[in-house]
Amino acid sequence: MRAAKLVIFDCDGVLVDSERLIQEVDMAMIGRLGWPITRDEIFAEHLGRSEAAIIANIERRVGRPVPADFISAKAAAYDSILRSRLVAVAGVSEAITLLRSGGARLCVASSSGHARIRLSLDLTGLRTFFADDQIFSAEDVAHGKPAPDLFLLAASRMSTSAQRCVVAEDSPAGVAAAKAAGMRVVGYCGLTPAGLLGDADLLVSQMTDLPAAIAAL
Repeated sequence: MRAAKLVIFDCDGVLVDSERLIQEVDMAMIGRLGWPITRDEIFAEHLGRSEAAIIANIERRVGRPVPADFISAKAAAYDSILRSRLVAVAGVSEAITLLRSGGARLCVASSSGHARIRLSLDLTGLRTFFADDQIFSAEDVAHGKPAPDLFLLAASRMSTSAQRCVVAEDSPAGVAAAKAAGMRVVGYCGLTPAGLLGDADLLVSQMTDLPAAIAAL
């Protein structure tokens, strides 16, 4: 595992195959507010961003505040669909095992809240790979992705310099955050269009290719 000392994983869309499920909920609920949002718009405007940033964008688009119960109703809808249909990203367990066997240290840094990160990891059997002190959320910082704060916090808590980190991301905001933090980044375009991840150092379309990509950086 030449050069890569700490691999920082995004969660949604990288560890767990949640993005397509979340997008189903978002298209339905945001559509009812008067913005018939498309998947392309979700990729471009919401993917990888914090809840606060997403809500602010929805309110800008519809021209009024979201209903008082919108956030809690959306969270309940996410919880329901994740509990019934969530699976791990194909090949990610094998990739993690290979990275660990090569000496890499691992952590998670996600725009989701702590509760949902842990639920997602529990539901998919990936929780065994990450201790509590290896999980970081946008809830932990003042500014979420694309600001570098979350990745810098993860590196600091894991006692690793930014130069010795590689981030695995599937969102333009996440790639921008990693680059702003001075970290190398592998863009996973299993669902996200590759053109949106063009600023990544390398791209992979299959998670089984991630260890080799990280080793090449």
